Amino acid sequence: HSMSGLYETFFLPNNGENLDLRLKLLCDAIKLVYASVYSNESREYFDAISYKIEEEKMAVVIQQIVGKSYGEHFYPIISGVGQSYNYYPVSHMEPEDGVGMIVLGLGCGVVGGGSSFRFCPKYPKIQILSDEDLLKTTQKKFLALQLGNSNVDLFAGEDATLIEYDIKQAEKDETLATVASTWIYEDNRVEPGIYERGPRLLNFANILQYDLFPLAETLRHVLYVSRAALEAPVEVEFAIERDEETKDYIFYLLQIKHFLRDMEEFSLNKAEISKSDLMLFADKGMGNGRTDDIYDIVWADPELFDKSKTEEMAYEVHSLNSLIKETGKKYILIGPGRWGTRDKWLGIPISWSNASHAKVIVEYSLEDFRVDASMGSHFFHNVTTMNIGYFSVRQDSGDGFIDWKWLRAQPALQRKKYFVHTRLSTPVSVLMDGRNGIFAIQKS
Repeated sequence: HSMSGLYETFFLPNNGENLDLRLKLLCDAIKLVYASVYSNESREYFDAISYKIEEEKMAVVIQQIVGKSYGEHFYPIISGVGQSYNYYPVSHMEPEDGVGMIVLGLGCGVVGGGSSFRFCPKYPKIQILSDEDLLKTTQKKFLALQLGNSNVDLFAGEDATLIEYDIKQAEKDETLATVASTWIYEDNRVEPGIYERGPRLLNFANILQYDLFPLAETLRHVLYVSRAALEAPVEVEFAIERDEETKDYIFYLLQIKHFLRDMEEFSLNKAEISKSDLMLFADKGMGNGRTDDIYDIVWADPELFDKSKTEEMAYEVHSLNSLIKETGKKYILIGPGRWGTRDKWLGIPISWSNASHAKVIVEYSLEDFRVDASMGSHFFHNVTTMNIGYFSVRQDSGDGFIDWKWLRAQPALQRKKYFVHTRLSTPVSVLMDGRNGIFAIQKS
């Protein structure tokens, strides 16, 4: 089983003049990583996979951070995640063509489910989102390591040494021009670079469209070799920085791990499915197989959704998950935006332990709340390895829908401010055909 994001990760500046203090911070970080084995998050995960904590054996990896110093902060030009299997291909892409997700700054923004730019290593010139959608969802902030505080309190958490900046800071650091483009309102077009006035979009056009350096080709090769070596689909984490002397861009491979669960032999014929019998349908998601024993649904009413209250919603999910866990049942979790994100404005910022007994997780879009699926995040990675169904319902496009009228008519076991816990008298059927992109939940 994957342990992605389960244990703590600390970024240390390691730049103070006091060597004893630097050593103490390193030792504290190692102790805190080991201690995270006993966190609620870890315990919930071990419980879900029937794993005993006393059997856990682990090493702590100490790895140099890729990047450059810009005054009192430090970060790489690009951080990213690559996956050799793409659950959400578009156009003429195939799942086996893989997918990359990249950001400006430290990669916590990708693995934490924040805003990132998605591309296909085989077809890097195809922009998956329209310019209009990209303008709404583009990365607006980036993470860097603070260098000024050498006596930081690591007990404050993983983010104790990190600082979040608006991308305007990257313009001052002279790193933004490499990765950004500008929206020209007058001409309704996007111009690579930041030489014009207008909103900035991080679409990495100079790299992916105009080959400033061969990122897509390099990532494609790394994924191919890694997949062949591990004999299974893989996920890699990487960073890119420019060499001061040669001016060459260097690709740093940071991590490789397995990515993908076994798929059952199960297929559906879309033409044979009657949508009137369905509570939900999605053409994007992951999972394969059929489940006929789910009675419980935890769902966020779209009429009550408030994007400024997602942290309250996360607490409600945690509370309901704990109650259902006591019964030993599994449930379907339905909510807007991106699940498991670090950014509360992109979705509901739950951790894995908050939804540990969900068998199916559904994210849906709203007219004023359209967010790409949670690929690349540690939350998403754990979903794939735990054999949990994951559906992405775009109600404004395609065939995706949720029958809210039917759902509201079912008996509510418990109502909270934003979420409803429905318990049915007869179970629904969950149908997942990941190979053909058919995901449905039949009414009971």
